[in-house]
This record gives sequence, C-alpha cells and structure tokens, in this order.
Amino acid sequence: MEGTASAEHVLRRLGDRARRRGLPPPAALTGDWFGGSAVLAPSVRVAGVDAAKAFATLDDQPQMSARQASAPAGAVGGGWIGYLGYGLTDPGRFPTGSSLPQAAWGWVDRVLRRDPDGQWWFEAIGTAEPSRELLDELGALVSAAPSPQEPAWSAGPVAGPESGQHRKAVRGCIDEIAAGEIFQANICSRFSLPFDGDPLELFAVGSARFGPARAAYVANERGAVASLSPELFLSRHGHVVRSSPIKGTTPRRGPEDDDNAQLLRESTKDVAENVMIVDMARNDLGRIAETGRVTTPRLLEVQPHPGVWHLVSEVRAEVAERVPNSVLLDATFPPASVTGAPKVRALEVIAGLESEPREVYCGAVGMASPVAGVELNVAIRTLEYTRGTVRFGVGGGITADSDPEREWQECLTKAAPLLSLLDAR
Repeated sequence: MEGTASAEHVLRRLGDRARRRGLPPPAALTGDWFGGSAVLAPSVRVAGVDAAKAFATLDDQPQMSARQASAPAGAVGGGWIGYLGYGLTDPGRFPTGSSLPQAAWGWVDRVLRRDPDGQWWFEAIGTAEPSRELLDELGALVSAAPSPQEPAWSAGPVAGPESGQHRKAVRGCIDEIAAGEIFQANICSRFSLPFDGDPLELFAVGSARFGPARAAYVANERGAVASLSPELFLSRHGHVVRSSPIKGTTPRRGPEDDDNAQLLRESTKDVAENVMIVDMARNDLGRIAETGRVTTPRLLEVQPHPGVWHLVSEVRAEVAERVPNSVLLDATFPPASVTGAPKVRALEVIAGLESEPREVYCGAVGMASPVAGVELNVAIRTLEYTRGTVRFGVGGGITADSDPEREWQECLTKAAPLLSLLDAR
C-alpha cells in the first residue's frame, strides 16, 4: 500500500472507522514486532476466556494453505491478539477485585503491517478474498496526511501506593531471603487515577512519545489495555524461542548520561538481580527445550529506555516444533523478570506481601499467528482502563542487599513517565 503514515496515525483512523461503523475497536502492536514496526488489526472482537483455556486458545490455529504457509518473510496475516493477566497465577486470591478479564483473546484474519522501511502492507489469512472497497478504504487510511491533534483527556488526582506499605513489603521480602526461602522476588505497588478520555488516544500518544519496543493495545467491552512495554517475554518462530529479561534500573538524565549507565553495569545488586532472572528463564525454557539447546547470546547489556537505563539479557532455546504453544506458556508464564527465584516459592511470597491484584500488569500482551509465530511482551509500563479509571503497577526486584528506600525511589522513577503522559493535556 502506498503511504508512510505512522502507526499511531493509522490506529487513530482505524478507531474512528470502527466507531462510525459500529464495529469492534482496532488493536495494535507497535515498536519491534515480527521483524517490522507495527501490526494493526482494523477491527477485532477481543473477549475474556476462561482461565483454564487461556493458554490453550493459542493452540487453536487453522491449517494454512500451501500459498499462505509459504508467505514471504515478515508476513503476519492474522492470528490471536490479546493478553494473559498475571492473575492467572492465582485466580482465587482476589475473586472480586479484578476489573478486566484475567485473559482475553480475539481472532483477526486481516491486518495492516508496517515493515522496517515504513511501507504498509495489507495481509489476510483464510479463504475469503478482501473486497476492492475494503482495500481502497484501508489504503486511504495509510496514505492520508496526519492532522494536528492535541491530546484530549483529563486525569487525576493520583491515588498512589503508600510508601510505607511498599517499604514494609520490601523488608518482608528481605526477611524471606534471609530465611532461605527465596533468592529474590519482584515486589510491586499500584497507582490509580480517574481518567476521562479515549484510552486508544492515550496509547497512541504514549507510543509516539516513548517509542517503546513492545507496545500493544487491545480493548474489549470491559475496558482497554495500553501497554508501553520495552520488554520481550517470548518470541517463537519455528523451533526457536527467545526471551529478553530486563532487570536492573537507574534514572537516565539525558541521551548522553553515560555515567549512570556505567554505574548500573557496575552495580553488584543489579547485576546479581539480572543474572538470577536469566538463570530462571534458562530453567523455564530448559523444561521443554531440546537437550543442550538453551543459550545466552546476550548478558547484562545496558540499554536506554524512556527516563531510565535498563540491564537487558537474552535467552535462546530450541524446542521441537510439535510442542504446542500452551505447553510453552505453561512452562514459562508468568515472565521470569516479574516473579523471582525459585519461581514457585517466589509467587507464594509475592502473594503474601502485596495487598492489591496485579491484574494484567506483569502478565503478557501480544499475538500468536499461524504464519509468523508467537510474540508476547512483559506487561510492564502498562495502563489498564476500566469504568473511567486508569491503573498501573510499578515494582522492582528485591535481593538480600536491597534498601527499602531505594526500592521505593525506583518505583517512583518507573512511574514518572506514565504519570507525565497522563498529565499531558
């Protein structure tokens, strides 16, 4: 398709189109997905699924024709788009506290894909041929010049977590480490605030402003998830599975803030935190990988992200192609970087120390395509919208030498970009 409009501009146009026609809203993946810069579903009905079917839904993939199975590199075509909430780990703990479904998926058989060069493509799977009218309409959307648009929403006041409660949870985690129960755990707190506006517009502004690598937007009848995540939970392409855990954070005071980047790389606490999570990701993937086929191509790489530096590593595994997606997720979910080590006991410790449900936060958002494979983010930097309220979580990994006050300050550092975004009006 002719046109180089931004993903955010096209998403806004798709949202307008869906409202005019009474269609389900669009969904979006922006940043670095499936080798391109965006995958947009023009309209998709995303619905909650039973917790018992949350993983298995991704196994329900249609057989591809020979032509579709040999699609060119980079093609996506369609698939399941949606999310897995962290609450799936313990669905009975907060039985009335969840505002959104614990898991939600929607099937889409046609997408707009923006390749690395900025070229838009219309792609479809299935037997139905798209009409000329649809192709012309979507082509007009990607070629239309963007119109100036001011963010139109109001938000606040902020109801933040109690700093004392977070410090208490951190101290409790340190006590569990000292007692030999765990090596580390991720401790989180939640912010909430009234929001009057369109969550799709909030996502579009955040995606354009921050440029997160793994941003995703999905909506359903109960609300919307606007994930501005930088982190890859899982990608599966054929028999190769990758995960890129982020652990270790320090403020970034500008593009050339090399001093803080170096301090992060030399931080004993942050390095230990990252290495332990890498070991856990290796262990998770090792449960289903072929023997001797788990490697660590990158370890402790310092990367710039909005407002912060992060330590990022990569774990790669090779699995038999017959292994279904549900088995892969059963072995690895929730993501290693938002839990702790050992994982099962860390999940129990987290449940005992945190006072609010994480909901979608710390779960995963993304897509499973029969053509392109599976890619899911870690649902951090993630805004959850329901009934006029936006909520989001922040947290960090706790080790034996963590300082409760510094951990609280790290939470504020991570919350600052989202609070700044919500204040933009």
